[in-house]
Amino acid sequence: MKEPREGWSGRFFHSRNMTFAYYTVKTGAWIHEHSHPNDEVWNIIDGQREIKIGGETQVAGAGCAAIIPPDAAHSVKALTDVRAIVVDYPRRNSIGGIVL
Repeated sequence: MKEPREGWSGRFFHSRNMTFAYYTVKTGAWIHEHSHPNDEVWNIIDGQREIKIGGETQVAGAGCAAIIPPDAAHSVKALTDVRAIVVDYPRRNSIGGIVL
């Protein structure tokens, strides 16, 4: 387990072309607005999180997904404790993790 930000813990894996993050996020933890050249897909397993993509705010809970296009400015905040799987394409080596 790694804790890349306060309130965020996760495990990270890479396939040849994608990065997979299994996150547990504590209520109130957030990520500032940022962008990256990767497609990013959030799959919410438990809890609720708020995500702002390109100035539009959405709330998503268990069973929901959010797709963030490449280079789109976005931020994320956990409204409750959240468990999520996040997939990036192409692979995000900056995150770390093991290669499968």
